[in-house]
Amino acid sequence: MPPRPLPPCPSSPNCVSTLASHADTQHAIAPFRYQKSLAEAKELLKALIASLPRTRLIEEDGEYLHYEFTSLLIRFVDDVEFVFDEGSKTIHFRSASRVGYGDLGVNRRRMENLRSSLSGRI
Repeated sequence: MPPRPLPPCPSSPNCVSTLASHADTQHAIAPFRYQKSLAEAKELLKALIASLPRTRLIEEDGEYLHYEFTSLLIRFVDDVEFVFDEGSKTIHFRSASRVGYGDLGVNRRRMENLRSSLSGRI
């Protein structure tokens, strides 16, 4: 369990979370793993997200990051939260749409794209 809890996903299919039950295939997603120090992993993740369009860091503390991702056309906002667990070298996360029911897989794709971009770097 991460040091700071993440809220559960709603029943709607517009959220993914590393803390969702594996049986909940609609919401469950694997966490990111890191080998570097927590500070280095966090800075690499922050730099990667800073390079993406329409992102804004909302909150940060020692092992927590909260971002807003805004869609280009309709300006929908998704909240993406990360919690670093130094003990297990794991980054837990939750990515969820603020409004609407479905997201056409946007949140899952975003997180898998981040995973690919971070692979071998953290």
